[in-house]
Amino acid sequence: MKPQARVQAVIDIFEKLQGSRVPLDTVVGDYMRVRRYIGSKDRSNVAERVYDIARAAAQLGWWVERGKIEDTPRARVLTWVVISEGADEKRVKDLFDGSKFAPDELSEKELAYIKTIKGHELTHKDMPLSVRCECPAQYEESLKNYFGADFETEMSAMLGAATLDLRVNAMLSDKKQAQGALKSDGVETDETPYAPLGLRCRSKAYLAKTKAFAKGWVEIQDEGSQLIAHLCGAKPGMQVLDYCAGAGGKTLALAADMVGSNGNPKGRIVAMDLDERRLMKSRDRFKKARVSDIIEPRPLTDQRHRKWLKRQEGSFDIVLCDVPCTGTGTWRRNPDMRWNNYGPSLEELRVVQAEILDKVVHAVKSGGRLVYATCSLLPEENENQIEAFLQRHEGFEVMPAGVILSEGRQPEKEVSSRRKPGSDSTGEKIPASAGMTMRALQDDKTGFMRLTPHRHNTDGFFAAVLKRV
Repeated sequence: MKPQARVQAVIDIFEKLQGSRVPLDTVVGDYMRVRRYIGSKDRSNVAERVYDIARAAAQLGWWVERGKIEDTPRARVLTWVVISEGADEKRVKDLFDGSKFAPDELSEKELAYIKTIKGHELTHKDMPLSVRCECPAQYEESLKNYFGADFETEMSAMLGAATLDLRVNAMLSDKKQAQGALKSDGVETDETPYAPLGLRCRSKAYLAKTKAFAKGWVEIQDEGSQLIAHLCGAKPGMQVLDYCAGAGGKTLALAADMVGSNGNPKGRIVAMDLDERRLMKSRDRFKKARVSDIIEPRPLTDQRHRKWLKRQEGSFDIVLCDVPCTGTGTWRRNPDMRWNNYGPSLEELRVVQAEILDKVVHAVKSGGRLVYATCSLLPEENENQIEAFLQRHEGFEVMPAGVILSEGRQPEKEVSSRRKPGSDSTGEKIPASAGMTMRALQDDKTGFMRLTPHRHNTDGFFAAVLKRV
């Protein structure tokens, strides 16, 4: 593709997104799927530019309004090319030259607009704080109240691209072996600072063509998501309910923690979700990871499974509820979700979240754990939900997340009594600083795990571990 065609492709994608109920990643995927002639470098260039522009939606809108031109995808792409990419007038005219597959030639009004914005930074001193931070009005008060003086710092950290994190499948490989295989295929990685089996790619990577991914040695999973599974404390022989299993990412991480000393997974995980197609599709992932023998998918669309759940009084050591939420913690990864609501409202979600907790609470056995998690930054979906739950249900206490995560830097592979004191399950000495590092993930006032892009370079996550006493 010529540079002009790349720019027009970006404009086309945003025009398709306008008024659509389809998320940006799906729009981009659909656009590329029917244009197989677009090469991999062109696809990467177009997609990267699309996501960069989506992350600056409020700021670009501010410039367009200030310049008194019509707010269209073309105007926003033009603004991005001039301000963020630093294109001079000649370069812009070349990109918008009206040739085949290129954007139409610039109008006199657009040429005048370019003169007013060239040389400026994307962030301007006259912008309101919410615009600089790309914070939607409906969430601004809640996030300001929670972050306080750190609001701008925390929100600014969500304007960049998300990291590409991997979880090593310890049943099939170890971190060094996986890193070596990835490196041989041109993918450089570093160990993640918190998740015991996490690797972070140093740059963008096409993992589908790597040996490590093809063999199931690694799974794509944000470090924060890995830590939620690690918080559950799953061990060989346990009975685990993953109630909102989705595509099975955390289900796989739970299964990895249930591998016994003989190298095989032991116990049982019941994976439930309302999206039957997505849940059943995950069975291939379970087989690839060699943990399908202990995972039992039960779609909630089937009345039999809902009735079955009602009979599971005190049956599970661990019940994980990674509930539906606003996804405000994933804005780096899904920037369009700041401004487009593709599902229920916050108030509707809060009702659903409370209902889910009430539906599964009976299944937690005495001494067992109920783990509540979201990928949200909003207290309404996090601390407030747990406070309300504890008022409705007696007999639960909060387990401090930092203490749980500090118990070992690697998931259990055998019964804890067989572990040497002061070492992890691999026999390696745990650094003295490991406990302090893991405690940095905990909110000291509540004992809950709170992750943000600024503090931990993960997606925004919340998790509370409640023990039935």
